[in-house]
Amino acid sequence: MTADLTHIDVWLFDLDNTLYPPETAFMSLIEARMTEFVARHVGLSHEDAHALQKKYYRELGTTLAGLMAHHDVKPEDYLDHVHDVPLDSLTPDPDLAAAIHRLPGRRLVFTNGDAKHAGRVLDHLGLADAFEDTFHIASADFVPKPHPSTFDKLILAHAVTPKSAAFFEDSEKNLAPAATLGMTTILVGPHAEASTAPFVHHRTHKLAPFLMSARVRETAA
Repeated sequence: MTADLTHIDVWLFDLDNTLYPPETAFMSLIEARMTEFVARHVGLSHEDAHALQKKYYRELGTTLAGLMAHHDVKPEDYLDHVHDVPLDSLTPDPDLAAAIHRLPGRRLVFTNGDAKHAGRVLDHLGLADAFEDTFHIASADFVPKPHPSTFDKLILAHAVTPKSAAFFEDSEKNLAPAATLGMTTILVGPHAEASTAPFVHHRTHKLAPFLMSARVRETAA
């Protein structure tokens, strides 16, 4: 079914596993670096470090949040380490670029990653000019999605009116506060169609076809 998004004038996109497909396994490279950092900094085996990493992610939204709260980690040290991965597995998608460029209004990236990582990935994907700005983890004082205060900071920083905003995410839990605020939510990825969460308004495996087929507000030529 074609989505009616004619009321949307602010388009918010998560970055990782949303603006490129998770099948690239790019995030697996980053997650391996996360485990490596936790093991070295906390002094754990690889297995225990991986378990702690996932525990912090489930409970606090990011591994970084747990490391900052319990292990006195400087966020810059962690982020520089985990994002130091090759980009070879990511391939620019001209169809996605065209689909994003057709969206009327403002387009923003909303990520739990940092500015350097977002810029690097967007440049590689050929999407840097598709977005007005990136609201990243430092913009949110290192408090990650889905914390409601992070959405409040985004709204304030970019003068977003929630009822005319759409948020595209691969993480279901990150869409809940967006829906509560009145945003239109779109779950993206291979598991999206199986979601039954009432706060998910639209679901799509592939982002580009969804955007190309969606009804959007017409703008003057």
